[in-house]
Amino acid sequence: MSEYIKNRLKSFQYAFEGIITLIKGTANARIHVFAALVAIAMGFWLKISTSEWVAITIVIGGVIALEAVNSAIEELADLITKKQNSKIKIIKDLSAGGVLIMAIVALKVGLFIFVPKIIELLN
Repeated sequence: MSEYIKNRLKSFQYAFEGIITLIKGTANARIHVFAALVAIAMGFWLKISTSEWVAITIVIGGVIALEAVNSAIEELADLITKKQNSKIKIIKDLSAGGVLIMAIVALKVGLFIFVPKIIELLN
């Protein structure tokens, strides 16, 4: 096996380790994964369309990916200093705000897709 392929495989290994670290070490990531599993279960239950699956998949991926970036930024900021620092607070707040924005978008997408189907089931 060439060195290039070995290096690419190693990079995937590191990425999977990062995902495991994210889920094991970040409470918010576990909440997002739980919400994703609920959305996926509802998608199967309500038999959503292919385009609806695409939307759900994109927002789930977006929320979890942003949570990973937010966690990395927080780790890096804590490595720089544990002391109160107004600039680091702004950086952390902006990063967390990005996750919140994406989570709100994901919630709205979920509501747009699932609420009409649930209402239809109840009628």
